[in-house]
Amino acid sequence: MAHVKPYSLFTEFDINLFKAGKHFRLYEKFGSHLVTVDGIEGVYFAVWAPSAKQVSVIGDFNYWMEGEHQLNVRWDSSGIWEGFIPLVEKGAIYKYKIQSHHNDVKTEKADPYARRCEHPPKTASIVWDDNYKWKDSSWMKKRKKNNAIDAPFSVYEVHLGSWKKNVEENRFMSYHELADDLVNYVKEMNFTHVELMPIMEYPYDPSWGYQLTGYFAPTARYGYPEEFKYLVDKLHQNDIGIILDWVPSHFPEDAHGLGFFDGTHLYEHPDRRKGYHQDWKSLIFNYERNEVRSFLISNAIFWLDQYHADGLRVDAVASMLFLDYSREDGEWEPNIYGGRENLAVIDFLKQLNEEVYASFPDVQTIAEESTAFPMVSKPTFMGGLGFGMKWMMGWMHDTLEYFKKDPIYRKYHHNDYI
Repeated sequence: MAHVKPYSLFTEFDINLFKAGKHFRLYEKFGSHLVTVDGIEGVYFAVWAPSAKQVSVIGDFNYWMEGEHQLNVRWDSSGIWEGFIPLVEKGAIYKYKIQSHHNDVKTEKADPYARRCEHPPKTASIVWDDNYKWKDSSWMKKRKKNNAIDAPFSVYEVHLGSWKKNVEENRFMSYHELADDLVNYVKEMNFTHVELMPIMEYPYDPSWGYQLTGYFAPTARYGYPEEFKYLVDKLHQNDIGIILDWVPSHFPEDAHGLGFFDGTHLYEHPDRRKGYHQDWKSLIFNYERNEVRSFLISNAIFWLDQYHADGLRVDAVASMLFLDYSREDGEWEPNIYGGRENLAVIDFLKQLNEEVYASFPDVQTIAEESTAFPMVSKPTFMGGLGFGMKWMMGWMHDTLEYFKKDPIYRKYHHNDYI
């Protein structure tokens, strides 16, 4: 077995915050980080797997041999496995081999905090760090004005893989290749913002990115992380804001993803009535678990911090809010008050918005919410969920249905908007 040096980026304070669900920059600790220890360059790895018996890093640097580089479990019952592996370099490809205490189940998992992933259909993580030099200081200084609730706000929604392709080479265009064309089109059409359908890594093309496996990595379909930063930078240099579609509502069951991560229901709720989405055949986060809240809110902060996003459109909020969403009688359990509202989700969304606006008061969180749930965009101190805006899916559907009707009959449907 090769040597894994005991080393940690975590302080006792970090651990306490993580356990309490109040650590919102976990990307600075978890994952793979290029560091120098005792004059030796290498990579520090850290992963949360509290039900693991053994965790190894397997990769192209050790011929994917299990047990060659075993991580050390922390002594503080945090469930974190960590260690420094000398001489591993940027660009190294890796996964975690996790052996569970439960029936000795073994899984090979991508790093939940990886900054870069392999190009699908490959599923491993890549050690990465970039030194991108931002040139959007002018936009960032005036973002508070341009991004305000009462500012002009017209949004162009884009799925990068569908918007333009390199037809001659039958491939996706890169973030870098798309930048100029997207900027020119948005300026010509007088939009103030671009909203990108999910660009975080995902395995299944037809999902349009709504089933994520790499929450901290821009999808490799369109290039490197630096190239995505270039695209954001280019938009900002042309006074165009960027909103990212963000999916904290569910995730797929793919073997390399978050599901059954350490042989237990670690990220997903263990009760299928709360942990499985029947429509999308996907898993639902356990919002009752503090460490999961820290993971999700850290992810939201990450895209605002590291990629200068100007807002997050939070996907499928309605599916999160209601315990009986798309479920028949007997398929859901009422909350402690006998109601259908998911109280843990309400608490999570309030916490999310409070933390986002505390750290980035000049961005917007936008709820994609299709029901009549009250006070979605009211501040939390007034009893609301705290979103800055609401993506009016219900209004959109009603409007499309209205215009589908023969004009002579539309006057009978004006009440649909009341």
